[in-house]
Amino acid sequence: MISFIDLKKEYQLLCKELDPLIRNILENGFFVLGNEVEEFEEEFSQYIGVKKSIGVNSGSDALFLAIKSLKIGIGDEIITVSHTFISTVDAIVRNGAKPVFVDIDPETYCMDVSKIEKNINKNTKAILTVHLYGHPVDLDPLRELANKYGLFLIEDACQAHGAEYNGDKVGGVGDIGCFSFYPTKNLGAYGDGGMIVTNNHELAVKLKMLRNYGQTEKYYHDFIGINSRLDELQAAILRVKLKHLDSWNNRRRNIAKIYDELLLDCDLILPIEQSYAKHVYHLYVIRNKKREILKNKLLREDIQTQIHYPIPVHKQKSYSVLKSNYNLPVTDKICSEILSLPNHPWLTDEQIIHVSEMITNAIG
Repeated sequence: MISFIDLKKEYQLLCKELDPLIRNILENGFFVLGNEVEEFEEEFSQYIGVKKSIGVNSGSDALFLAIKSLKIGIGDEIITVSHTFISTVDAIVRNGAKPVFVDIDPETYCMDVSKIEKNINKNTKAILTVHLYGHPVDLDPLRELANKYGLFLIEDACQAHGAEYNGDKVGGVGDIGCFSFYPTKNLGAYGDGGMIVTNNHELAVKLKMLRNYGQTEKYYHDFIGINSRLDELQAAILRVKLKHLDSWNNRRRNIAKIYDELLLDCDLILPIEQSYAKHVYHLYVIRNKKREILKNKLLREDIQTQIHYPIPVHKQKSYSVLKSNYNLPVTDKICSEILSLPNHPWLTDEQIIHVSEMITNAIG
């Protein structure tokens, strides 16, 4: 079986580094908001190139708290995309605001910047863009639009740890960036975890309070917050993994290059990397009109694939309450054709070649 992700292999390679750290934390008996979290927040800030990082419980909470910290709520609108994991949009709705969907670029599958301006009105407060699959959004025109209309720019970088836009790490370009450390991410915990990054000191202070019941100090609460704290065990694990992230991303890029070469002549649309981007290939996503047939043929050859994401958010049952007839033709087309191939740092070249051969045999 060629697995879509192999976290067991990852742990086998890291156990000598991880086990003593985990044992030390267990023996010390301090598990929440301690030195490991503080050290990881500082190291992550340095890696992304921002002033402040705030560790939270998940990428979903990172997005939710980012919006909450900007005082966006009932009656406000946030422009975003429908082709994303649902937590992007959930974060908007959980704050009482309305998501306004724009279509995606047919090559990068990220937000189509040209579709944004006509959707801006007096209720628009922010643009929430997604660096999907590890490829950055075209951020300069987004920043220009945000500045022109006085909007916040929020980066959902939950799939883009280490990706770069014109040489800068994504997440640190907008007002706030959000990351997920779900185990399958390029930088993943062994459980849930997330991070919010910003260069705004006041926002950082507020976010640290929001993640911990709105406290300034224990039992003194300035406003209503939530319990969303990155724990010491996950922070220690992530500190170790952060040291390997660049090499793991480089391996993902190498795998993508092999796929590109071997699948070039197949009846597929392959992922691209724009000139402004450093793609970290959280997912290697191909397109084919007979996606389901291909997926089933590969499964019969013991090759796991996945679909990210088969149903866009605006067509989900949970969002039928929006009662809006969105015209998102690129989103709809993409969702019917995409297929994610195995692409993780522990794949061998032989496995990549085998996957490519099976795809070639299946579709020619």
